[in-house]
Amino acid sequence: MTTPAPLKTAKPAVPSAQLRVGVLLVNLGTPDTADAPGVRVYLKEFLSDARVIEDQGLIWKAVLNGIILRSRPRTKALDYQKIWNNERNESPLKTITRSQAEKLAAVLSDRDHVVVDWAMRYGNPSIKAGIDALIAKGCERILAVPLYPQYSASTSATVCDEVFRVLARLRNQPTLRVTPPYYEDEAYIEALAVSIETHLATLSFKPELIVASFHGMPKSYVEKGDPYQSHCVATTEALRRRLGMDDANLLLTFQSRFGNDEWLQPYTDKTMERLAREGVRRIAVVTPGFSADCLETLEEIAQENAEIFKHNGGEQFSAIPCLNDSDPGMDVIRTLVLRELQGWI
Repeated sequence: MTTPAPLKTAKPAVPSAQLRVGVLLVNLGTPDTADAPGVRVYLKEFLSDARVIEDQGLIWKAVLNGIILRSRPRTKALDYQKIWNNERNESPLKTITRSQAEKLAAVLSDRDHVVVDWAMRYGNPSIKAGIDALIAKGCERILAVPLYPQYSASTSATVCDEVFRVLARLRNQPTLRVTPPYYEDEAYIEALAVSIETHLATLSFKPELIVASFHGMPKSYVEKGDPYQSHCVATTEALRRRLGMDDANLLLTFQSRFGNDEWLQPYTDKTMERLAREGVRRIAVVTPGFSADCLETLEEIAQENAEIFKHNGGEQFSAIPCLNDSDPGMDVIRTLVLRELQGWI
């Protein structure tokens, strides 16, 4: 009778808490340079995404390559130059997102198995570069954090698309989690309210009302099922409750229209014009859909819409900074990340 071979002793499992975990903060993106060539590269990548412009047919490609990419980069480069971080030679969005990652890493520094990095959906550093860096540091699990409070296919979903594309090319894939939208999360609403109250206390005037301006979206996208508009409404309603305001003194609008299609209304710029002509003289604008200040907040709101308001009779205008890497802003990111890392750390 053959004596059975002794069983091999299994290696003790590595405690899950000791596995290296990567956290990748992701924001929308930015040109690498504030000139026409840099903006052209960025716009081509951005506007070639079928999540952003859903009809990528021959007509759109002809318009994009024959008209938009020939003329728009020059004008947008001038806008970027108005808000560019010349000291670092980069956009404020890149500066702030890097700082958010560094501050989150400091908060998690007592967990030496957690690695934090950051990326841009369009431009650099790319999502691929971020994932490659985390894997190179031994991360077997990755939490992707799209820094968009309100979900939309053209922001949150396209981050996931790119993450999945990167992982699809890997034989040895890390385990993946993605943070959910946080449009009415208690920590987020509280941080927004605190930031508004803190900013208003610094002003030399009292705004007659506040406008909450969100990035726009073609109306047809919502009609096809995108929940973005409902998330913006939920954020605004939660903020009204927290601040003790109503829809007469905290208005919801949408900015950044592009093309000839009907977009979500009311439009921010038209609202600025209307309010000024109706006799409103003092106003403040908050941009709850942006986790970091960028071209759309620093130039479009703080400069362009301020000019529209004053040109039509308004007198005092203040743009409330985004949460950025402020203490309240970092509380939101920390809360979101630690919640989604449960069971991993």
